[in-house]
Amino acid sequence: MDTEPLRRYVADALFTRVAGPDGEVHRARIHGTPGPRWFGSDRPIRRVHGDAAMFIGGLRALLLQSLHPLAMAAVAGHSNYRDDPWGRLQRTSVFLATTTFGNAVDAQNAVDRVRAIHDRIKGVTADGVPYRASDPHLLGWVHVAEVDSFLRCHQRYGADPLNARERDGYVADMAHVATALGVPDPPTTTAGLNARLAAYRPELRGTPAARDAARFLLLTPPVPMLVRAPYAALAVASVASLPAWTRLPLRLPFLPVFDHTAARLAGRGITRALRWVLPAPPRGASEVGHAA
Repeated sequence: MDTEPLRRYVADALFTRVAGPDGEVHRARIHGTPGPRWFGSDRPIRRVHGDAAMFIGGLRALLLQSLHPLAMAAVAGHSNYRDDPWGRLQRTSVFLATTTFGNAVDAQNAVDRVRAIHDRIKGVTADGVPYRASDPHLLGWVHVAEVDSFLRCHQRYGADPLNARERDGYVADMAHVATALGVPDPPTTTAGLNARLAAYRPELRGTPAARDAARFLLLTPPVPMLVRAPYAALAVASVASLPAWTRLPLRLPFLPVFDHTAARLAGRGITRALRWVLPAPPRGASEVGHAA
């Protein structure tokens, strides 16, 4: 039986959901525009961000980031993630692809657009605490939560896990992007990443907004019925990869045996399916030189 038509149909539908209606235009520009890149073809960031484990890592990052009350207040107050969750995903995926694979000019332009958005986001939490998205300390939390999530999920579900030197290299690669976004002194090693995460721990707690976001992302996602089962596998795998201490604040179950057996099998199964559906990032023009 020829499964190629089915693969192409699913791939086109998924790509449009993740990259948006202009996804092909973005892909052509990101990978086809010549010029130096922030990261050469041998850098760990390309391996991590080009793997299907990013789907699990992205969901884990959102759950983990929500535990900072100021970060969650900014999302709840200024993001239309409920009304347009796919739009938010598409913008994030284009940003990651551009800074990872695009040329240096496009990467810097993408960062400048995000910084301009951050400059406009400010407010006060329900507890009366002021926040602003451009706050370097808050940007630092969002960054380390994202790096930890992408890296841990790649190590658990990625097709080609990184060795110790490459893990440090990935953290250093992401520090380059973080510095451009305004994060002061981002960690450049896994030891530094772990220490920075631990330093934020006293500031983290579960808020009604965080728990509401977790329910939305895990229980009532805006996906068609036909893909609810694959999405459930992603959700289960993402929750299983979270630290145990995050479960109670987010009201998520902690089932160690399930996390280490069924959840891991679900994560490995869905990432294998996604690799079959989606082609790897193209090689060629996007790998001509780098400017890290």
